[in-house]
Amino acid sequence: MTNADPILHGEKPVLDTDPIDWQEPAVGFEIVSRPLSVTAAHQAEKLEAAGVDPATFGDTVDPSFFIGIGIQAGIRSGISAQGNVNMVQRLTQKRPVQLGETLRVKGHIDAINEVPRGHTVSTVITFEDADGHVVVDASRTSLKPDPSRAGRRGAGDRPPPVVPEPHLASVIDEHQLTPERVKAYSTEGNAIHYEEEAARKAGFRAPMIGGGMGVHYLAALLWSRGVPTELDLSIFFRRPIFWDERFTAAVLGEPDDRSSWEGLCLLRDEGEAGLKVLTEARVETLSA
Repeated sequence: MTNADPILHGEKPVLDTDPIDWQEPAVGFEIVSRPLSVTAAHQAEKLEAAGVDPATFGDTVDPSFFIGIGIQAGIRSGISAQGNVNMVQRLTQKRPVQLGETLRVKGHIDAINEVPRGHTVSTVITFEDADGHVVVDASRTSLKPDPSRAGRRGAGDRPPPVVPEPHLASVIDEHQLTPERVKAYSTEGNAIHYEEEAARKAGFRAPMIGGGMGVHYLAALLWSRGVPTELDLSIFFRRPIFWDERFTAAVLGEPDDRSSWEGLCLLRDEGEAGLKVLTEARVETLSA
């Protein structure tokens, strides 16, 4: 996006090089409330870049977009996302959001905890409709690495796995990433997703996709069986997904019976090491 942002109603993208008053994360920090909408053209452009068929979502918004929008709203409020890694994501949809529908983003930093690699930052992010009702919750916990602690391991308590035995998950789809595809999807704000040098400085072998991009592949599984009315996912980003990877999208449950799905996951086949979970989501609520 080089001119006006098509999501945050005409605002120009904010870069980490822009001369604005960057703030250190602090408990209680309020994210500036902004109107926004996801247009059909924007959704189609980004889903096609990710390798997902936009027709899967019909005239409804893929709620995965609200993950990135929440992060961008924080950036525009003065909280840098540079080098940060999303760890745990809540994605709740109270009702389907229509393409082009105007919502308003609100949020605040809820908690900050010190961990061996730096700090984890928990941010409450909600989206309200014209009547003031919360229709989407995209709250998250991310790791803000401390450069002086480079090489240390540990980012707090590790939530138990959703898919403890990956070989029991039913594969529904397969995806192949390319650097061109990931760069076409990615937006300004965190260069580890689209610049090789930034990724290497952060300790990664190559740029890794943003968490929200990975969640599109999970949402596509759900929408391929019809539009969910209510949805509540607890999402865990277990391993980085690099911009040249091949992976599968699978479900824990009967493939043809969405009501039986207890979990969703992205899996990488590591040969003798077996299947590894990259991103997984526990289905808390799912109604047709």
